[in-house]
Amino acid sequence: MFKPNGIIPALVTPLDEQGNLMENSLKKVIDYTLEAGVHGVFVLGSTGEIYGLTDKQKQRVIEVTVEHVNGRVPVYAGAGEITTNNTIKTAQMAEKIGGVSALSVITPYFVSPTQDELIEHYKAVANSVKMPIILYGCDGRAHNSIMPETALKLSEVENIIGIKDSSGSSERMDKYLELTKDKEDFSVLCGIDTFIYHGLCNGTKGAIASSANVAPKISVGIYNAFMNGDLEKAQELQNKLQPLRDAYALGTFPGVIKEALGMVGIDVGVALKPVGPMSDKNREELARVLKELEVYNIK
Repeated sequence: MFKPNGIIPALVTPLDEQGNLMENSLKKVIDYTLEAGVHGVFVLGSTGEIYGLTDKQKQRVIEVTVEHVNGRVPVYAGAGEITTNNTIKTAQMAEKIGGVSALSVITPYFVSPTQDELIEHYKAVANSVKMPIILYGCDGRAHNSIMPETALKLSEVENIIGIKDSSGSSERMDKYLELTKDKEDFSVLCGIDTFIYHGLCNGTKGAIASSANVAPKISVGIYNAFMNGDLEKAQELQNKLQPLRDAYALGTFPGVIKEALGMVGIDVGVALKPVGPMSDKNREELARVLKELEVYNIK
């Protein structure tokens, strides 16, 4: 069974003012992250605005990504929708395209399923495809939780191979790790960029990181330093990443990441409305952070 590992950027979906997919910009972001040494790429997550894309756009994002990556690293794709039926439809679409190593499925958002309902949801999705499935818990955005005991039950499903934890709780992450430590085919991945080092120290296999759109070398550096046994350097790089994560508060997610990429020198357009541009003051602060990280690239 496929085993996810390493630093996997949760890529933005470049969109112009009319909401059209900017395919060349998507390729540029992919190249930028691959040049930094990432271990995979993840499209159609919350950072990728899956919630606002048409079925045709979702399909095209996967097609462009698979074709452009061309086997250099694994491609992960989001298939999370509000209902089980729509999640199955998106998952089957991704499977039909081919070239995707695993699907990430966020808990249904807007609705608030019970843990039993989540188990039935994930089992139905997993049974609808042959592809590996990664659970995705993001309490702050989906407003519901995959409890550790639920993750343990779902780890028994053959093609459910891991969980991306964006709960924001290091205690929750540690509990996932504790309960599934004997599950060789189940991986816990960090979904909060500020916990990458903590997660690795406690047994995570890597991270799906939105900040790796902007400063991928830092996240990759944390992982590589840790794997090489240089814990001091890994901690130092984790601390270096903190101001970028803090800068998310300067704008509305994921627009701030798109504005940051523009300052890196890659035009990825705008976020879908109602997300608007950052204020001039906050844009200046974001530019300062990027200059300190040595990724600012506006001449």
